[in-house]
Amino acid sequence: MNLSEEQILALAPDDSSRKSGKDLAAPAKWLSKGSNEAALWGECQGSGSKPYQTQIDLGNLAFKCSCPSRKFPCKHGLGLLLLRARQPKEFAQDTPPAWVAEWLSKRSEKEEKKAEKKDKPVDENAQARRQQARQQKVADGLEELSTFIKDIVRQGLHSLPEKGSAFWENMARRMIDAQAPGLASQLKSIAEINFFKEGWQTQCLDQILKLYLIIQGYKNIDTLQPALQQDIRSLIGFPQNQDELRSQEGIRDEWFVLARQTSEEDKLIVERNWFYGLRTHRYALILQFYVKSQPPPASYTPGLVVDATLVYFPSAVTLRALVKDQYNTWKAKTLPDGMNNWAAVIDRETIANARYPFADTWPCIVTRLTPVSLNNEWWLQDDQQQLMRIRANETALWQLLALSGGAPLRMSLIGKEKEYTPLGVWTDNEYKML
Repeated sequence: MNLSEEQILALAPDDSSRKSGKDLAAPAKWLSKGSNEAALWGECQGSGSKPYQTQIDLGNLAFKCSCPSRKFPCKHGLGLLLLRARQPKEFAQDTPPAWVAEWLSKRSEKEEKKAEKKDKPVDENAQARRQQARQQKVADGLEELSTFIKDIVRQGLHSLPEKGSAFWENMARRMIDAQAPGLASQLKSIAEINFFKEGWQTQCLDQILKLYLIIQGYKNIDTLQPALQQDIRSLIGFPQNQDELRSQEGIRDEWFVLARQTSEEDKLIVERNWFYGLRTHRYALILQFYVKSQPPPASYTPGLVVDATLVYFPSAVTLRALVKDQYNTWKAKTLPDGMNNWAAVIDRETIANARYPFADTWPCIVTRLTPVSLNNEWWLQDDQQQLMRIRANETALWQLLALSGGAPLRMSLIGKEKEYTPLGVWTDNEYKML
């Protein structure tokens, strides 16, 4: 795999890694290095007594390094790949050392097991029995959750702050037993609500109503449109076959990477990558899940454009997608289109909510927004003097104010109804993350 310097730098998770990677792209930084058609490797002296062992699978562009960094790729992987792009003659064809060969062998065995599992004939009768058993477990669990919700409504919300997080987490564990992990996750999110902050009642009731809608949707699933049926099943936690999705044609576009958000859920890192199609004007959410100590399957840097084919998951309002094929990456040179004001955002959101009433947030780009202060709160004002409350942490807010300087900015956001969180802004034709 031969990548240009620009493509390699586009893999960097942040500006610091990009700069450090450039500094390490020098032969003197490496005690040893080598390559063959399958891999690239090198040893870089760090602060410890032992050099860091860096290796790159060129077939799938996978990185591994013994350094303590949790970034992916780390600066050593970037530096080694950059050095090979700049000075390929420095890398003589060689037999990989044992630590590289062992890593490549394990990766190869893993791919072979995947292929064997994929090719193994399916026992359709056994599969049908398993599906029927799971559906019954889910139905029983939803009946119990329905009673749980009705009890809350009958008793009133006023007593919920006294119950503590265990009240919700116990029911979440019951949903895990019922093989409805999606509902368990939503119950845990209710447990995280600050029940001593003004407005908690609205937030809590919204989440409870969402659960009730899902329960009723599943009970009447045969009466729903196929796309909404799939939404209900996904929200409950039924998996979708991603191999089948990848077999579909997909949509190729130049996708602007708006943001990368990470959170930790059940010892897994959940990474949300927000894309915007420069030609199709469609938004996409690319989810990645990985163990904390492991690198993500792919790296998408905000502010770059990814030439790729995406396949959307079936839904009443398509948003989540997976990357079927990726061809190239470069720094954005044009501004993406956006909506002119908050009225346009609300109109679009109203249409989407009517088709899919379960969303927690919607993405958008608004062309001219100015942060303003009113009644000790911060708002985003459009050219029609309409306001929307900002939901952002203090660091992001002050950064936004510094970049704006009182002038309107083109801005990417996610949110719903009354509050939106700024993700990034365009200033001097350059995209800045918040």
